[in-house]
Amino acid sequence: MNIASESPVRPPLCDRLGIRHPIFGFSHAVDVCAAIAQAGGFPVLGLARELPHEIPHILAEASERMAGLPYGIDLMLPSQVPDEAASIESVRAQLPARHVAFVDDLRDRFQVKPPQRPSFFTSQVRTRALFDAQIEAVLDSDARGVATAIGLRADLIERAKARGKLTFSLVGSVRHARKALDMGVEVLVAQGYDAGGHTGTVGTLSLLPQVIAEAGEVPVLAAGGIATGAQVLGVLGMGAQGAWLGTLWMGAKENHTPPALLQRLIASGSEDTLITRAHSGKPCRVVRSDWIDAWNEPGAPAPLGMPLQQALTGDVFASMHEFDDARLIYEAAGQSVFGIERETTVAEQMDALVEGMGGAWERMRGWDAHRR
Repeated sequence: MNIASESPVRPPLCDRLGIRHPIFGFSHAVDVCAAIAQAGGFPVLGLARELPHEIPHILAEASERMAGLPYGIDLMLPSQVPDEAASIESVRAQLPARHVAFVDDLRDRFQVKPPQRPSFFTSQVRTRALFDAQIEAVLDSDARGVATAIGLRADLIERAKARGKLTFSLVGSVRHARKALDMGVEVLVAQGYDAGGHTGTVGTLSLLPQVIAEAGEVPVLAAGGIATGAQVLGVLGMGAQGAWLGTLWMGAKENHTPPALLQRLIASGSEDTLITRAHSGKPCRVVRSDWIDAWNEPGAPAPLGMPLQQALTGDVFASMHEFDDARLIYEAAGQSVFGIERETTVAEQMDALVEGMGGAWERMRGWDAHRR
């Protein structure tokens, strides 16, 4: 591995953050984020699924592993959630009987084993009280940036900026971009329909120019469906100051992806992902599995809203990952899943991205030379 030398284009945001390449990598794994930072990109550690008491320890490890290199943290802050919940059991007690019976039938059909380890999905409900605890831990960290997905909070933006942290917001529409700008967000991430996880209805290549036009002088990153260096160069050519990638890193050894999930990702193409509410209650692009397909069968109830759907199915999601269930296991994944062809490393992925940018740049220069 040569940890590719230099990107052919280095937008101003790279200088502002002190990174070599305009590649922003989202991951839930500290190991992945540390490797992205060491390879010259800007890692963003997702903490929306972490238990509040775990976050300070995770961030202490992240800080040590980054060794002074810049990184960011990503949180989910949906607005339509309760202020607080006494317990996940109290929320489960309010679930509609039809949905409970449907999921019980699926547990029997798929012989789902009860999870043995506590996790966010079996013990927590997304509430404003949970978000407050996560925010306090994040603000106390040495992270250079704070990103929000699904929801904005003016108090977080203001407090993060006061602590010297660069604020990012993932937006799926021009309306969301305008709202983020009004709150003072400093970097917009135009996340297209192609993206894994919670996403909107407009494709990346259509959304990006509209958000750039709305943003004016505010930097914009492109997210959704990006897996190659040529794509990174392409969105830079459209005016983005970087590309935000998430799905690709699940193919890296550093992600510790469960073997059955890794094989599903390797075998999948863009058409093997779909947007569903069955994961969280909000539209979320995932890689298909028998569990996801079951929610599209005739007679299946419509998924509940957030946070009720997680309370209904969180134990199944935890189980399929804990036991590496080859039939059921799925994860949020974008149409960029085509870029996962085998297990690799972050260093190899970063090399390929930067070399791909250089190759695309040289092709275009060759076209120009041919014309002359």
